[in-house]
Amino acid sequence: MPDQPRYNSRSRNVTEGVARSPNRSMYYAMGYREEDFGKPMIGVANAHSTITPCNSGLQKLADAAVATVKASGANPQVFGTPTISDGMSMGTEGMKFSLISREVIADCIETCVNGQWMDGVVVIGGCDKNMPGGMIALARANVPGIYVYGGTIKPGHWKGKDLTIVSSFEAVGEFTAGRMSQEDFQGIERNACPSSGSCGGMYTANTMSSSFEALGMSLLYSSTMANPDEEKVASCAESARVLVEAVKRDLKPRDIITRQSIENAVSLIMATGGSTNAVLHYLAIAHAADVPWTLDDFEAVRRKVPVICNLKPSGQYVATDLHKAGGVPQVMKLLLDAGLLHGDCITITGRTLAEELADVPGVPRADQDVIRPISQALYAQGHLAILKGNLSPEGAVAKITGLKHPAITGPARVFDDEDSAMDAILGDRIRPGDVLVLRYLGPKGGPGMPEMLAPTGALIGKGLGESVGLITDGRFSGGTWGMVVGHVSPEAFEGGTIALVQEGDSVTIDANRLLIQLNVADEELARRRAAWTRPAPRYTRGVLAKFAALASSASKGAVTG
Repeated sequence: MPDQPRYNSRSRNVTEGVARSPNRSMYYAMGYREEDFGKPMIGVANAHSTITPCNSGLQKLADAAVATVKASGANPQVFGTPTISDGMSMGTEGMKFSLISREVIADCIETCVNGQWMDGVVVIGGCDKNMPGGMIALARANVPGIYVYGGTIKPGHWKGKDLTIVSSFEAVGEFTAGRMSQEDFQGIERNACPSSGSCGGMYTANTMSSSFEALGMSLLYSSTMANPDEEKVASCAESARVLVEAVKRDLKPRDIITRQSIENAVSLIMATGGSTNAVLHYLAIAHAADVPWTLDDFEAVRRKVPVICNLKPSGQYVATDLHKAGGVPQVMKLLLDAGLLHGDCITITGRTLAEELADVPGVPRADQDVIRPISQALYAQGHLAILKGNLSPEGAVAKITGLKHPAITGPARVFDDEDSAMDAILGDRIRPGDVLVLRYLGPKGGPGMPEMLAPTGALIGKGLGESVGLITDGRFSGGTWGMVVGHVSPEAFEGGTIALVQEGDSVTIDANRLLIQLNVADEELARRRAAWTRPAPRYTRGVLAKFAALASSASKGAVTG
């Protein structure tokens, strides 16, 4: 895709020949004056909605961005973007729209920015797919842009224990197992989410927003601020000011999103124990930015970057704790000093990453346990491993930290949908040593690659998180932990080996050997493959059918274009 022209060239669509152009009349209808036509047009992509607490606190940020754009001598042009709440749609047919919303958000922003010939854009979002959707759009349109994360939620509390949304999913399993009282179940459910903001652990929203600081496309410290706090509004205003300056300098996303800056982002994800979804999303972002990046590149970063943050879901703390401990800049400074970041990458401020981090202390504060020195890392290597084998020759993704036993070989318990797997878990038909196989849930087969937080949360609640394996061609929530492997590629709907697994087959998950293997002879697999037929599509019209027709393999980011 060719680079877009400089802002004064894009604005020429409005500012030159206006005496003969009728389009000025429509701008006058919105209150524009003669002097406004010489100013850059700045989009404000506002994902505010009352669908989810992740996005219910975004309007005040959009208002701050609009005011600052005006004060900076530019014209704000506000437009909306949709969102789907992963937490609310989890375990329902609505979850199939979650990943699809990433593509819809990207299409909406790209359409408005290019259709209205905007000179730059401030993207404001909260829930999980808002971040990759917005960044994909910024890379596609390639006009100066900045990402403003809506902010994290504050932790909930029940009987002295910090809560997140994942606490509710795990409570379902504990309650049905008879290990939790009705009082505690309702107490957790009603107190897990106390305010506006995105899910509080290092789940997908906080993973992606944190990584955008390392990518250079968001301001430092912005990703760990809580949505209800005033500093979040001030940070958004500063982001808008910085964006207008970037427009004047013609500093575009693809000047910033490079192979080196993506490596920085992935290094930050590894160091903080981030979500498996980041693998899928950075494959998509790299594709949009025309940067070569593969699953093998994630594995190369994992091997050299330690986990140094003690964050949920596998650790103790939440994003607000990380913020108090020094935030993402403190983590990046440790990585930079260890030679694990490219400090010469340019950021949206026009300064290099090393320049941005110059005043950050070289050691974390001694009065906190959220950020560890590299010499005291929680794990010597990163946690997002790429597993391969005959079950997933293109690669699958596993979160391997926090496990006492990172390998399992057991009988396959096969399910072609999520509901039947949940029935088996809650009905106590899953035993220690089993390996659940959830399939026909990939980008095309789901369609939409739904997340399996309900089954994994139920397994943990039942006390089976360490003793039962689970593999799927679907995805996992950023809140998932356990012996789980997702993004299995090729997916079942495409005739991948996962479609050939039969009840009782021996399956191996071995994080130490990066192996995911179906222990069945090649001759038998060939016989099964010859007998396999593709099932009918679950949807034949509408957005789900469109996504199923267009989506690439998960190993390539499940992108649609």
